[in-house]
Amino acid sequence: MLNDSPIAANMPSMDFKPLVTLLAIVNPLAIVPFFIHYTLDFTREQRRRTILISSFSAFVVIAVSALMGLHILEFFGISLASFQVGGGMLLLTSALAMLNAQPAEAKSNEEEMHDAAARASIAVVPLTIPLLTGPATMSTVVIYADKAKTFLQLGTLIGYGVIIGLATALCFSLAQPIAKVLGKTGINVMTRLMGLILAALAVEVMSDGLVKLFPVLGR
Repeated sequence: MLNDSPIAANMPSMDFKPLVTLLAIVNPLAIVPFFIHYTLDFTREQRRRTILISSFSAFVVIAVSALMGLHILEFFGISLASFQVGGGMLLLTSALAMLNAQPAEAKSNEEEMHDAAARASIAVVPLTIPLLTGPATMSTVVIYADKAKTFLQLGTLIGYGVIIGLATALCFSLAQPIAKVLGKTGINVMTRLMGLILAALAVEVMSDGLVKLFPVLGR
Protein backbone atom coordinates (compact mmCIF):
# COMPACT_ATOMS: atom_id res chain seq x y z
CA MET A 1 0.00 0.00 0.00
CA LEU A 2 1.13 3.58 -0.67
CA ASN A 3 0.97 4.55 3.00
CA ASP A 4 3.54 1.87 3.85
CA SER A 5 6.12 3.04 1.30
CA PRO A 6 9.21 5.08 2.34
CA ILE A 7 8.15 7.88 -0.02
CA ALA A 8 4.76 8.20 1.63
CA ALA A 9 6.38 8.20 5.06
CA ASN A 10 8.58 11.15 4.12
CA MET A 11 5.81 13.20 2.53
CA PRO A 12 4.75 16.19 4.69
CA SER A 13 1.16 16.06 5.88
CA MET A 14 -1.07 18.90 4.77
CA ASP A 15 -2.15 21.08 7.68
CA PHE A 16 -5.44 22.80 6.98
CA LYS A 17 -5.75 24.34 10.47
CA PRO A 18 -4.29 27.73 9.34
CA LEU A 19 -6.77 27.84 6.46
CA VAL A 20 -9.72 27.03 8.72
CA THR A 21 -8.57 29.65 11.22
CA LEU A 22 -8.11 32.34 8.59
CA LEU A 23 -11.47 31.57 7.00
CA ALA A 24 -13.10 31.87 10.42
CA ILE A 25 -11.42 35.21 11.15
CA VAL A 26 -11.72 36.85 7.74
CA ASN A 27 -15.24 35.42 7.24
CA PRO A 28 -16.02 37.27 3.98
CA LEU A 29 -19.62 36.04 4.17
CA ALA A 30 -20.18 38.22 7.24
CA ILE A 31 -18.80 41.25 5.39
CA VAL A 32 -21.28 40.87 2.52
CA PRO A 33 -23.82 43.28 4.12
CA PHE A 34 -21.06 45.89 4.47
CA PHE A 35 -20.04 45.37 0.84
CA ILE A 36 -23.65 45.87 -0.26
CA HIS A 37 -23.92 49.01 1.86
CA TYR A 38 -20.72 50.66 0.64
CA THR A 39 -21.27 49.81 -3.04
CA LEU A 40 -24.98 50.52 -3.16
CA ASP A 41 -24.65 53.40 -5.64
CA PHE A 42 -21.75 51.88 -7.60
CA THR A 43 -21.99 50.95 -11.26
CA ARG A 44 -21.36 47.32 -12.27
CA GLU A 45 -17.81 48.21 -13.37
CA GLN A 46 -17.08 50.07 -10.12
CA ARG A 47 -18.40 47.17 -8.09
CA ARG A 48 -16.28 44.70 -10.08
CA ARG A 49 -13.18 46.82 -9.52
CA THR A 50 -13.92 47.02 -5.80
CA ILE A 51 -14.17 43.22 -5.63
CA LEU A 52 -10.82 42.77 -7.40
CA ILE A 53 -8.99 45.30 -5.22
CA SER A 54 -10.43 44.11 -1.91
CA SER A 55 -9.73 40.42 -2.60
CA PHE A 56 -6.18 41.13 -3.80
CA SER A 57 -5.55 43.44 -0.82
CA ALA A 58 -6.65 40.67 1.58
CA PHE A 59 -4.08 38.35 -0.03
CA VAL A 60 -1.35 41.02 0.21
CA VAL A 61 -1.98 41.58 3.93
CA ILE A 62 -1.70 37.83 4.61
CA ALA A 63 1.41 37.41 2.43
CA VAL A 64 3.24 40.37 3.98
CA SER A 65 2.34 39.19 7.49
CA ALA A 66 3.71 35.72 6.66
CA LEU A 67 6.96 36.97 5.12
CA MET A 68 7.76 40.03 7.25
CA GLY A 69 5.77 39.57 10.45
CA LEU A 70 8.53 37.80 12.41
CA HIS A 71 11.12 40.40 11.36
CA ILE A 72 8.83 43.16 12.58
CA LEU A 73 8.51 41.39 15.95
CA GLU A 74 12.31 41.12 16.20
CA PHE A 75 12.66 44.81 15.39
CA PHE A 76 10.38 45.76 18.30
CA GLY A 77 11.88 43.12 20.61
CA ILE A 78 8.64 41.22 21.13
CA SER A 79 8.80 37.48 21.87
CA LEU A 80 6.63 35.15 19.84
CA ALA A 81 5.16 33.65 23.01
CA SER A 82 3.91 37.06 24.12
CA PHE A 83 2.59 37.68 20.63
CA GLN A 84 0.78 34.34 20.72
CA VAL A 85 -0.98 35.23 23.96
CA GLY A 86 -1.88 38.69 22.67
CA GLY A 87 -2.95 37.30 19.31
CA GLY A 88 -5.00 34.61 21.01
CA MET A 89 -6.79 37.26 23.04
CA LEU A 90 -7.55 39.14 19.83
CA LEU A 91 -8.87 35.93 18.29
CA LEU A 92 -11.05 35.31 21.33
CA THR A 93 -12.37 38.87 21.21
CA SER A 94 -13.16 38.42 17.52
CA ALA A 95 -14.85 35.10 18.28
CA LEU A 96 -17.03 36.67 20.98
CA ALA A 97 -18.04 39.44 18.58
CA MET A 98 -18.90 36.83 15.94
CA LEU A 99 -20.94 34.84 18.45
CA ASN A 100 -22.96 38.03 18.83
CA ALA A 101 -23.32 38.06 15.02
CA GLN A 102 -20.98 41.02 14.59
CA PRO A 103 -18.14 41.14 12.02
CA ALA A 104 -14.91 39.69 13.43
CA GLU A 105 -12.77 42.72 12.72
CA ALA A 106 -15.30 45.53 12.94
CA LYS A 107 -13.88 47.62 15.73
CA SER A 108 -14.52 51.12 14.39
CA ASN A 109 -17.76 52.93 14.79
CA GLU A 110 -19.82 53.94 11.78
CA GLU A 111 -18.56 57.52 11.76
CA GLU A 112 -14.93 56.37 11.68
CA MET A 113 -15.69 54.01 8.80
CA HIS A 114 -17.30 56.77 6.79
CA ASP A 115 -14.29 59.03 7.42
CA ALA A 116 -11.92 56.28 6.31
CA ALA A 117 -14.00 55.65 3.21
CA ALA A 118 -13.81 59.33 2.34
CA ARG A 119 -10.01 59.36 2.70
CA ALA A 120 -9.19 56.17 0.82
CA SER A 121 -10.65 53.61 -1.54
CA ILE A 122 -13.64 51.72 -0.23
CA ALA A 123 -12.03 48.50 -1.41
CA VAL A 124 -9.01 48.92 0.87
CA VAL A 125 -10.48 50.94 3.76
CA PRO A 126 -12.71 49.85 5.37
CA LEU A 127 -13.55 46.66 3.42
CA THR A 128 -10.10 45.05 3.51
CA ILE A 129 -8.76 46.81 6.61
CA PRO A 130 -10.18 46.44 9.20
CA LEU A 131 -13.32 44.50 8.17
CA LEU A 132 -11.62 41.59 6.35
CA THR A 133 -8.02 41.53 7.58
CA GLY A 134 -7.47 43.28 10.88
CA PRO A 135 -5.11 42.73 13.83
CA ALA A 136 -6.46 39.26 14.60
CA THR A 137 -5.79 38.08 11.04
CA MET A 138 -2.27 39.53 10.99
CA SER A 139 -1.30 38.07 14.35
CA THR A 140 -2.64 34.64 13.38
CA VAL A 141 -0.58 34.60 10.18
CA VAL A 142 2.57 35.59 12.09
CA ILE A 143 2.03 32.77 14.59
CA TYR A 144 1.59 30.15 11.87
CA ALA A 145 4.53 31.57 9.89
CA ASP A 146 6.77 30.91 12.89
CA LYS A 147 5.62 27.29 12.95
CA ALA A 148 6.54 26.86 9.27
CA LYS A 149 9.76 24.80 9.19
CA THR A 150 10.31 24.74 5.42
CA PHE A 151 9.84 27.05 2.46
CA LEU A 152 7.10 24.68 1.27
CA GLN A 153 5.13 25.16 4.47
CA LEU A 154 5.60 28.95 4.29
CA GLY A 155 4.56 28.89 0.65
CA THR A 156 1.50 26.86 1.61
CA LEU A 157 0.55 29.52 4.16
CA ILE A 158 0.86 32.20 1.49
CA GLY A 159 -1.15 29.94 -0.80
CA TYR A 160 -3.89 29.93 1.80
CA GLY A 161 -3.87 33.71 1.39
CA VAL A 162 -4.72 33.15 -2.27
CA ILE A 163 -7.66 30.96 -1.21
CA ILE A 164 -8.82 33.68 1.19
CA GLY A 165 -8.65 36.22 -1.63
CA LEU A 166 -10.63 33.94 -3.96
CA ALA A 167 -13.22 33.26 -1.25
CA THR A 168 -13.57 37.00 -0.72
CA ALA A 169 -14.00 37.62 -4.44
CA LEU A 170 -16.59 34.83 -4.66
CA CYS A 171 -18.65 36.07 -1.70
CA PHE A 172 -18.57 39.68 -2.88
CA SER A 173 -19.44 38.68 -6.45
CA LEU A 174 -22.45 36.77 -5.17
CA ALA A 175 -23.34 39.43 -2.60
CA GLN A 176 -26.83 40.16 -3.86
CA PRO A 177 -27.90 36.49 -4.31
CA ILE A 178 -26.34 35.54 -0.94
CA ALA A 179 -28.18 38.33 0.85
CA LYS A 180 -31.48 37.28 -0.73
CA VAL A 181 -31.07 33.54 -0.06
CA LEU A 182 -29.65 33.63 3.47
CA GLY A 183 -31.22 36.81 4.67
CA LYS A 184 -30.03 38.58 7.78
CA THR A 185 -30.88 35.59 9.97
CA GLY A 186 -28.91 33.15 7.83
CA ILE A 187 -25.82 35.33 7.77
CA ASN A 188 -26.03 35.75 11.54
CA VAL A 189 -26.24 31.97 12.03
CA MET A 190 -23.19 31.39 9.80
CA THR A 191 -21.26 34.07 11.66
CA ARG A 192 -22.04 32.46 15.03
CA LEU A 193 -20.94 29.02 13.82
CA MET A 194 -17.61 30.42 12.59
CA GLY A 195 -17.24 32.28 15.89
CA LEU A 196 -17.61 29.04 17.85
CA ILE A 197 -14.83 27.41 15.81
CA LEU A 198 -12.64 30.47 16.18
CA ALA A 199 -13.11 30.55 19.97
CA ALA A 200 -11.75 27.00 20.28
CA LEU A 201 -8.76 27.84 18.07
CA ALA A 202 -8.09 31.01 20.08
CA VAL A 203 -7.86 29.04 23.33
CA GLU A 204 -5.37 26.67 21.69
CA VAL A 205 -3.19 29.56 20.48
CA MET A 206 -3.19 31.22 23.91
CA SER A 207 -2.42 27.99 25.74
CA ASP A 208 0.57 27.36 23.47
CA GLY A 209 1.95 30.82 24.23
CA LEU A 210 1.31 30.55 27.96
CA VAL A 211 3.18 27.23 28.15
CA LYS A 212 6.17 28.87 26.46
CA LEU A 213 6.07 31.83 28.85
CA PHE A 214 5.41 29.69 31.92
CA PRO A 215 6.85 26.17 31.34
CA VAL A 216 5.52 25.02 34.69
CA LEU A 217 2.02 25.07 33.14
CA GLY A 218 3.02 22.30 30.76
CA ARG A 219 4.06 19.90 33.49
